[in-house]
Formats: sequence, structure tokens, C-alpha cells
Amino acid sequence: MWGFLAKRAAGWFTWLLERNLVPDFLARLGLRALCRAWDRKLGCFGDWQKVMEFKMKFVQSLKTSPIAVETEAANEQHYEVPSAFFQLVLGRWLKYSCCYFGPGVHSLDEAEEAMLALMCERAQIKDGMDVMDLGCGWGSASLWIATKYPNCRVTGVSNSNSQREFIMGEAKRRGLPNLSIITADANVFDTQLRFDRIVTNEMLEHMNNYHSLFQRISTWLKPDGLMFVHVLTNKLYGYRMNTQGDNWMGRNFFTGGIIPSDDLLLYFQEHLKVDQHWALSGEHYAKTLEAWLVKCDRSRKEVMGILRATYGAEAPRKFYEWRMFFLFCAEVFNFNRGQCWMVSQYTFRKAQQ
Repeated sequence: MWGFLAKRAAGWFTWLLERNLVPDFLARLGLRALCRAWDRKLGCFGDWQKVMEFKMKFVQSLKTSPIAVETEAANEQHYEVPSAFFQLVLGRWLKYSCCYFGPGVHSLDEAEEAMLALMCERAQIKDGMDVMDLGCGWGSASLWIATKYPNCRVTGVSNSNSQREFIMGEAKRRGLPNLSIITADANVFDTQLRFDRIVTNEMLEHMNNYHSLFQRISTWLKPDGLMFVHVLTNKLYGYRMNTQGDNWMGRNFFTGGIIPSDDLLLYFQEHLKVDQHWALSGEHYAKTLEAWLVKCDRSRKEVMGILRATYGAEAPRKFYEWRMFFLFCAEVFNFNRGQCWMVSQYTFRKAQQ
């Protein structure tokens, strides 16, 4: 009975959210309640045997899936939105992923640079290397590496042509001849190039078959190469983002995506072996998202102009959806002091065959 009532309440709450009928402070309270409910459900209400049964079924289902699904939906929801929108909302480097608010870091721009520097440190990037940025977004990592390591040859890969055009325009403006961008679908992309380092930031959430993907990536690494992975995770539970029922996030921003558990990639080591493994509190992502929300609100007039030019009469709804996306995710990553949904980082080396 209580489960039925809770599900109905969540459904009504989501319905109200979608129609912009909930003020921020009530939305935050409701989202915190939803996080508590999701955490209990993902944990099978304390039955660890069921959790492990679900995890192993999930691992097997990923091994029989395509490498990526709903790639067009990902483009529509995130990557074909005009770059001008992200230039208003993100920081200086347009890092559309978690930033690092470590000691002494107080601004979004500083947090972007802190995470980009941490990525390069953990990926052990050295000047003169061949580096691939797989799933390069708006080019934050590609442009950072090409700038800070001028003798590196950087190749970014994105499934969005608008991102390629933006990044190449920035590379030309900044005088970076050592950067190139490839537009490709992850399901079919392959290359004869070989790399000392491959970095990927929050792309694997949009992938499914890590076995096939890692097999392909292993062929792109030089014998002593290293892959660095930065991915948002749940501390214990991996799951698909479905598009049914009250799953607002799955329908509007994360169609076809998954949330890996912190240990999920460790079940896919046939071709790449884990070398190092780190976890970062979800509070870093919560602060990142809150900063994006503040910038979105401060630039509301300009943001609405961009959205009207792109979506016409749908612009007010799109503006609200982006605000709710930032607020929604901030509450998720801040839940339980950032110890449930978080960020995981790894380095992988080629497995010995």
C-alpha cells in the first residue's frame, strides 16, 4: 500500500515539475525525498543478494547490447544545442562535466582548470604524446591539452558536427595547429591512428557494451599506452535510465544512458586492465551544477534569446527544462553528502594477450 502511494506521489510531483508549477525550494525538498526513495529501491530495500543478482544480470545485458543506443537523442538533448548557450552557462573552458572544487578553489573557472589539471596528472600526459579525447564535448580537454602541451598531437572525437565546427574555430582563434576533431558515431568509429593516451570524460554513461568498446579502444593504444576515464557513477548500484513513468531525466536529458556503479567497469577487463581507481565526492558535481544554474538565471535574457532563435515558441519550456536539469542533478549529487551519486576515475592499460 505504502509503495503504491509513494509511486503515485512521485508521479504527481514529476507532473507538477514538468509544468513549472513547483517553486525551487519545494522542488529541492521533493527531489531529496525522491533520492531517498531511489536509494532504497536500488538497494533492493536492504537485500544484498538481490542487488548482486541484478548487478550480474545488468553486466550480461550490457555485453549483448550495441556499443551505444539513442545517439541521435543524445545529440538533440545536449550536443546540438547552440554553443552560445553553453558559453553563457558554463565556465571559461566550456567544461560540460564535473569540475573540481578542491581547497582554495572558489569559482567555476578555477574549478574547471583544477579538474582539467587533475585529469592530465592522473592520465600521466607528457608533452610530445599522441592524445585522443574520446567524446570531446565542447573541447575543454582537447583545447586544454593542446594549449598546455604544445608538442602533443591531440585528436578529439565527437558525434556532433556543431561541436567539431566550434572546437576547430576555437583552435584556429587560439593558434593551435596541433588539434584536430573527428565527427563519428561511437557504434562504428574506428581509426588506424595509435595513441599514447586516450582520455574520456563523461562519455561512458552514453555507452552500453563496454566489452566491445574496450576491445576496440585497446587497438588504438600504443603498447605502453594508457586510457583515463572520468564517469559519473552510483557508489554501489548500476542501472539504465529508462524513459517510462516518472523518469523525467531519462525522457528529457539522458535517453539511452546508464548510470554505472563505481565497480561496473571492473567487470570488463578482458582487453583493458584497470591500473588506478579513484572516487570523488558528488559534492564537486553538485557545486558545478549550482554554478551553472546561477549563470543560467543571471543570463536569462540572453539565454532566452538563444533558445527562441532555436526553438521558437518552445523556448520558455526549454529554458525551464535546463533550469530543472541543473537543479535536479545538483540535488542528486549532493544527496547523502555526495556519497551515493558521485564521480569515478580510472586508468586502464592494455591487457596482456
